[in-house]
Amino acid sequence: AAGIDEQHLELYGKYKAKLDLTEIRKLPRTAKLILVTAISPTPAGEGKTTTSVGLADALNKLGKIDVGGGVGTNGMVTVTRFTGLKNPITGSVEISDGEIADDLTKYLYVSEQTPSSVGLGVLVDPDFHCIGAGGFILQPLPDVSDEVLARLEKNIQSIHSVSHMVERGLDAKGIIGEVLQGFDVEYLTTTGLAFRCQCSKGRISDVLLGLNLADLKSLVDDGHAEVVCHFCNEKYRFSGEELEAIYHVAEKQRKGKAE
Repeated sequence: AAGIDEQHLELYGKYKAKLDLTEIRKLPRTAKLILVTAISPTPAGEGKTTTSVGLADALNKLGKIDVGGGVGTNGMVTVTRFTGLKNPITGSVEISDGEIADDLTKYLYVSEQTPSSVGLGVLVDPDFHCIGAGGFILQPLPDVSDEVLARLEKNIQSIHSVSHMVERGLDAKGIIGEVLQGFDVEYLTTTGLAFRCQCSKGRISDVLLGLNLADLKSLVDDGHAEVVCHFCNEKYRFSGEELEAIYHVAEKQRKGKAE
């Protein structure tokens, strides 16, 4: 009935089958939504229903990924800030509507008492390939006037979604120009967008110095060690000579404290 030849189906009884997704892509797009529901039973016998494929197809109709529909509103938003201090700062608020930008806006207001506006967008083609993505975070300074706030709110309410701005070919400065329309903008500095972790071999060495001497001696006896950063998965390898040097430094530190 769906126009799929039986030779492309791996049947499991009369009503269930596996299908190669490449065959679905060959079909003409006549439907607005294809919803595929799967049941995955647990050892106890109950089932859990997923509708992830329906969510993916729905983005073509909506013009954007329906993140809110997929995430739902039953949960918490947890944000961790790495400020360069010894321990990162973590805060949480309840999910508002499942849209990442809206929930981050709520988090900044509720958890950090910082009025903000966050906009995010991902542009995808009908084959679910990412064409572009962008976003902005707008935060006024504490002494901003009510007049300026009113102008900013008016701008935010009138701009198109970030996805549509990306579709129009706007870059970061173009998006800023839309958000801050009517304001004089001065760029103090620019930074390339990339995921950066603050870990380094020096910082990992400091972590090893915090181990007790017995554990450090065990590493020295092994002749090598590999430490993996849990944030970026970068691997740091230490030779026997490096571990021995760290051990001697730790030993001197312990003796100094004892005296």
